[in-house]
Amino acid sequence: MRTFVAVVVAVALVAVYAADEKKPADGERPKTFRRLIPADVLRDFPGMCFASTRCATIEPGHTWELAPFCGRSTCVTAEGDQAGRLLELVEDCGPLPVPNPKCKLSEKTNKTAAFPDCCPVFDCEEGAKLEYPEIATPAPAKEGAKDAPKA
Repeated sequence: MRTFVAVVVAVALVAVYAADEKKPADGERPKTFRRLIPADVLRDFPGMCFASTRCATIEPGHTWELAPFCGRSTCVTAEGDQAGRLLELVEDCGPLPVPNPKCKLSEKTNKTAAFPDCCPVFDCEEGAKLEYPEIATPAPAKEGAKDAPKA
């Protein structure tokens, strides 16, 4: 019985300690942004993405770091009506927040770390929140619309 009581007390203490830990403020670390863009493909290496930051060809399904930028990309094959086309899934830190005098770039920011740990970290005064600019996204293409001829 004493063992059972000791275990219950230990679990309760751990739960109280975990609940008491200071959590990072909302917006301290920005969300990571993901977008699909057409992949660069070299004519001598069809079926492979060209990673310009590494000057290398990458097979579909493989990922590479975007150093010296904070991000990573993955070579992916499109599905659906564009099946077989190569795309690049780009992940990065997104836009910087709107300047706020109550928030400063933290010394915790490690620009040389691997993604996403290289993304900026901000320290804000109590009650201050970071605001991020809206990112315009293109409207979806209309069905049946043809691409305009390219000159």
